[in-house]
Amino acid sequence: MSGRTSAAEGHAGSGARDAVVTGMGFCLPGEGRPVFTAEEVWDIAAHGRSCLSRDGVYHGPVHLPDGMFEERLPELPGVFARHFTSAHRFGLISLAEACVDAGLDLYAGDLATAAILAGRGGVDAQVTSYQAVMRADPATISPLGAMDLFIGTELAVSPSDVALVQGAVTRSAGPCYTVSCGCASSAVQLGHARHMIADGVVDMAVVTGVDVFDVALVRNAQRLLRVAQEADVSIRSGGKPALLPSFDRLMRPYDRRADCVNYGEGSVTLVLESREHADRRGAHAYGQILAQATTRDGLANPLSSDESGAGLVAAVRGCLGEKWSIEQIPYIHGGSDGDAVVTAFEVNAVRHLYGAAAADLLMTSQEGCFGHNGAPAGCLGVALTLLMMERGEVCPTTNCEEPAEDLVFDPVPGVRTRPLEFHHALNFTYQIGGVKSVLLLGSLDAARPR
Repeated sequence: MSGRTSAAEGHAGSGARDAVVTGMGFCLPGEGRPVFTAEEVWDIAAHGRSCLSRDGVYHGPVHLPDGMFEERLPELPGVFARHFTSAHRFGLISLAEACVDAGLDLYAGDLATAAILAGRGGVDAQVTSYQAVMRADPATISPLGAMDLFIGTELAVSPSDVALVQGAVTRSAGPCYTVSCGCASSAVQLGHARHMIADGVVDMAVVTGVDVFDVALVRNAQRLLRVAQEADVSIRSGGKPALLPSFDRLMRPYDRRADCVNYGEGSVTLVLESREHADRRGAHAYGQILAQATTRDGLANPLSSDESGAGLVAAVRGCLGEKWSIEQIPYIHGGSDGDAVVTAFEVNAVRHLYGAAAADLLMTSQEGCFGHNGAPAGCLGVALTLLMMERGEVCPTTNCEEPAEDLVFDPVPGVRTRPLEFHHALNFTYQIGGVKSVLLLGSLDAARPR
């Protein structure tokens, strides 16, 4: 399949406007330094390489020196910038990189009417600012110290922290808000962005997923769970791994040895535009977002998932609607993070949707590259899938060497891509509590709905 092409080379949509992806930016764990560009991310994912730290702890940290941040965002007022948390910084870096990729000037008003949408799952980056205010004594603090704490609180102690700052940097007067639904957050925002563009509300939308995880907190939570499990066998969930990460071994989605999750952190930003707007700018487009649907399993337990896969099947059918059929989908970007429960409901859903044809389905996960990073998962999955579609190659499932016996699909084990010419794909992301988000993606010249 050819490389970069103009959005104008695809079909001109009729009715609702097409939403095409014209920019990708990243701030993710890398090998010795963070990765920022689509080419860097592709190089890692296409070769099944893992960027998880191996210093006794398997975790995907982003080590972002001040120089790297200032190089990409030199015009930020210092009075605000010095209060930025890691979440702010990661989100701003991926935003800046996505704008460069899309040919947009962050400071020249190119995003003045764009929707600025953020997806956030965790609150770890906000805890320090929150505690600083709680510990402060108004009777003894200096006026300058009081103002510093106030600014830091207003910027950080809210789920809308990243959207608040990105909206100011872009000077956008368009819609600006945050969605928080765990690892499905940015996927849901991509659905909102598609709707805004299709309905003519905006010509452009910028979607950022960003999360920061405190390793010490998650590690202690894991220890607490083990104490409980040792006292009560019923908490062990039938012997299957708990929905909490481990740090002493490597995550292996779809592998027969999969028994843990490794967390990562970072940010991914995608720029979406109407096809007409991208054409007028002469912008390259990677592909289009065709539909999105979200469901929940409907269980009373807020931490559980239905292993039957019924909720995921419903989300897929809601996404495809009457316009597309499952036979058009030869590839799925899975949301497996190495947890056996997640793999179980994915397997059951695929079996139900595809029947015997599931054996020909390619379904992969690259969570082992950068770690299970929460809210960025939706944007990262879309970026990787569109890169695969554009190149005609499917990336392997990172760290999958010995596929589990009960898989009904091909997880593309190993460290090499698999050739596949395809024009439609599904993208899965989930939230604890049985939330399932499904995105339908298409190439620029994907066939019109049946």
